Amino acid sequence: MTSPSATLTVWASAWLAGNSAPDDVIDALHAWAPMHLACAEDEGTAGRTGLPWPHPQDAGVTALLQTMRRSVSQPETEIRLVLPGPGDVRGLPAGTEFASAAISAGEGVLVGPPGRSGTGLVPHVEGPDVLRWTVSTIERLPLDAHHTGLGEAEFTMRRAVRDAAAALEALHMLDSGFGADPRALIADALAQSARHRYPATIAPRALRILDSADQVAAILTVAEQMAPARTVSASSAATLEDLLRPLRSAVRSARTAAVNACARDGLTA
Repeated sequence: MTSPSATLTVWASAWLAGNSAPDDVIDALHAWAPMHLACAEDEGTAGRTGLPWPHPQDAGVTALLQTMRRSVSQPETEIRLVLPGPGDVRGLPAGTEFASAAISAGEGVLVGPPGRSGTGLVPHVEGPDVLRWTVSTIERLPLDAHHTGLGEAEFTMRRAVRDAAAALEALHMLDSGFGADPRALIADALAQSARHRYPATIAPRALRILDSADQVAAILTVAEQMAPARTVSASSAATLEDLLRPLRSAVRSARTAAVNACARDGLTA
């Protein structure tokens, strides 16, 4: 698991489907920070959810889960992960405060039936031990027009693993004096994501996709570290970015496809 929003999406879906306990969700979230706070984005959301507004009043993680439980009471409700990136705003409700916050954070969660009103949640790190979730009211949740199937995501990840490894090899040849074994650096990066566990009910195919995405992300992290930043020219920096950008996009697409498929399967089971 590589983001608090992915953790919340997967574990809350398992809990709401009756496949895990609330304490399991809380324990999974605590792997990101010992303290989770929840607050409403505005007065209207506070009135609808019962969450505190404005700061410095705060509710805890239990209130966050209660808000999600109330939000899934509507028919055809989904819990959906969004992972926006530079130039990539797929799945976001345009023109909303939620969208702005999710772009800034690089992540967020949408709860509710597509095409109708719902709830948005965005985490923000407030310190080494505190993660604050801001809850928004979304007047109209976007339809999932950019849905990626698991078959497509798995195929894309197999190709991305090869492309990312080729990119790393090219950078290593350019910077032979980096002084570190890239395989050890990749293993270290993968160990960080391995600290976060998945529910036992996660589909094997989704887990394969997430593992592949983690591998590609680790390779990209190491590739960026190995880039010869001290001597790189503007043109070679642009070439590097052109090389890595589609791989980052593929990772985001694969992660959202796998996590959201798990969430849909859980809630419709």
